[in-house]
Amino acid sequence: MHLTSERLDRVSPSLTIAIATKARALKAAGRDIISLSAGEPDFDTPQNVKDAAIRAIQAGDTKYTDVAGTPALRRAVAEKFKRDSGLDYKPEEIIVSTGGKQVIYNAMVATMNAGDEAIIPSPCWVSYPDIVALADGTPVIVPCGQNNGFKLRAEDLEAAITPRTKWFLLNNPCNPTGAAYSAEELRPICDVLLRHPDVLIFTDDIYEKLAYDGFKPATVVEVEPLLRDRTITMNGCSKAYAMTGWRIGFAGAPVALIKAMDKLQSQSTSNTSSVSQAAAVEALTGPQEFIGEMVEVYRQRRDLVVDMLNAAPGIRCLKPEGAFYVFPSVHGCIGKVSAKGAKIATDEDFVLALLDEEGVAAVHGSAFMYPGHFRISYATDTDSLREACTRIQRFCKGLT
Repeated sequence: MHLTSERLDRVSPSLTIAIATKARALKAAGRDIISLSAGEPDFDTPQNVKDAAIRAIQAGDTKYTDVAGTPALRRAVAEKFKRDSGLDYKPEEIIVSTGGKQVIYNAMVATMNAGDEAIIPSPCWVSYPDIVALADGTPVIVPCGQNNGFKLRAEDLEAAITPRTKWFLLNNPCNPTGAAYSAEELRPICDVLLRHPDVLIFTDDIYEKLAYDGFKPATVVEVEPLLRDRTITMNGCSKAYAMTGWRIGFAGAPVALIKAMDKLQSQSTSNTSSVSQAAAVEALTGPQEFIGEMVEVYRQRRDLVVDMLNAAPGIRCLKPEGAFYVFPSVHGCIGKVSAKGAKIATDEDFVLALLDEEGVAAVHGSAFMYPGHFRISYATDTDSLREACTRIQRFCKGLT
């Protein structure tokens, strides 16, 4: 008797969660483990946001809300899009979901039919291909070379589009690479999309606020307003406001797409937490200084990690424009043997041996549809990062 559906059999559990779980188990067994595998800020949620949640509880704001979110939060999201990107969305063109992942899931399941294709530049977040597969769609992975900063070239997007293409998904800045697109870099991509009016666009801007050295990530509709009527612009509170556990994602899109996503959400989770929504209103409309302070700490960590990784034999690490990840190449380590005799034939062998021998947890590049690399999250304290990179250097020096 086969208990699970064919649809579920097409997907894998999140490999980033799997690595983090293994690291926690080793730590519980007494091992000295430094986990750099989770994509979660190590900062606490700002106090004003927590206070807003407490006020909401005390005021009795603990009931069901509209499926798509409270009017106050939808207004705040619309104001955020206008303030940060110059995008004009009415509250009825906004949906609030239980994290950004649900926004993506709602969009794909509400629109895709069997055989529809979704173009996904890689390296990509581990969940994109699986969510597309759950929606009966076919993920079309388009590799983006390290020599181009892991960024999609317009000609590669053009070549990937077929009559079956339903969606183009773009993550800017990108998980796992930290690569980010400026308005100038998005322009040729938008030009391709203008030539293909049947392709819908999903832009995941969840790391938008986490950009360094004056870099400003752009978003598709900001660059080309003519694409507005077929674009979903997604963002959320998880990364910029250190609110991962509050589960607040949101999107702006044409009313027809919002209604389709609302219809699906009404039969799955319904509204996200009313208390979390009240906290999100404060996050989006209250003081924003916290973000700049957090970004400066991340920038210092990024520079430390990039410098130390590039000093490790066999590793090459680009300096990313945004997010809180680096995605170094381990091609110089493939084919070698570790100090304890582990054969390093793949990027997965590398991260498993690194965890076993040095107690550093990272995620192999194959999980992000891009082998020969691994991802490190520098959203952890600086001392732990320095020690982890010292261990990685030692591990690489021990390869023969």
